[in-house]
Amino acid sequence: MAIAQLAATTDKTENLRAASDLVARAAADGAGLVVLPEYTMSWEPRSDAGHIRDAAEPLDGPFATGLADLARTHGVTVLAGMTEATGGRPANTVVALGPDGTPAGAYRKVHLYDAFGDRESDRLAAAAPEPLVLPVGGLRVGVMTCYDLRFPEMARFLVDAGADVLAVPSTWMAGPGKAAHWQVLARARAIENTSYVLASGQCGQHRTGRSLAVDPSGDVLAELGEEPGVAVVEVSADKVAAVRERNPSLANRRFAVVPR
Repeated sequence: MAIAQLAATTDKTENLRAASDLVARAAADGAGLVVLPEYTMSWEPRSDAGHIRDAAEPLDGPFATGLADLARTHGVTVLAGMTEATGGRPANTVVALGPDGTPAGAYRKVHLYDAFGDRESDRLAAAAPEPLVLPVGGLRVGVMTCYDLRFPEMARFLVDAGADVLAVPSTWMAGPGKAAHWQVLARARAIENTSYVLASGQCGQHRTGRSLAVDPSGDVLAELGEEPGVAVVEVSADKVAAVRERNPSLANRRFAVVPR
């Protein structure tokens, strides 16, 4: 499975071209899944509601259709973030395309980024919790987005739905301590859920980059820097099972996650 990062702009054609290059590289290295960042389709710092609304596309629009072509061409599952036109306020959506190019689902962000001086909820609609968990190569991949990583119950919600890999497309903003938060939280979600974490973040100005893949023990398998790139890591259902046998924290817990 691959983590991939790019520096998206408002040029959707160029963003899709950059995504195409990363998917091709990941597939050539044997990946069956490629996790691209949040807002891969289009991104601008502190975009206003009008820009977000004008940039939004439906799930059968040019961006998702282009991703479907990529998935089909390379025979891989692709996850990527976009702004989805819904008929009302747009949604921050991760679209999933199967290796034959057919839609495999969509996850709409639950926790909008109303923090560190930003208010994503002024521009986008928050979704009700609805797990998206996809079978990929003998594992089950649960999907969440960026700020969701700060909410441990979101990861546990996906694990309760069967996930043993957590994919986290992100645009993790830069700032004091933010890169440390990014890595600590990704590793914590892996450790507490005895699951792989594939956290793909945008790079470039104002963004952290540093995408990372973490195994179910919390060990970092791969980490990118601050430039566009891709890394492919080996994942294994046997590894998940072995870690969960040695550290049965999921079986030992006394609380359930119940969305409100």
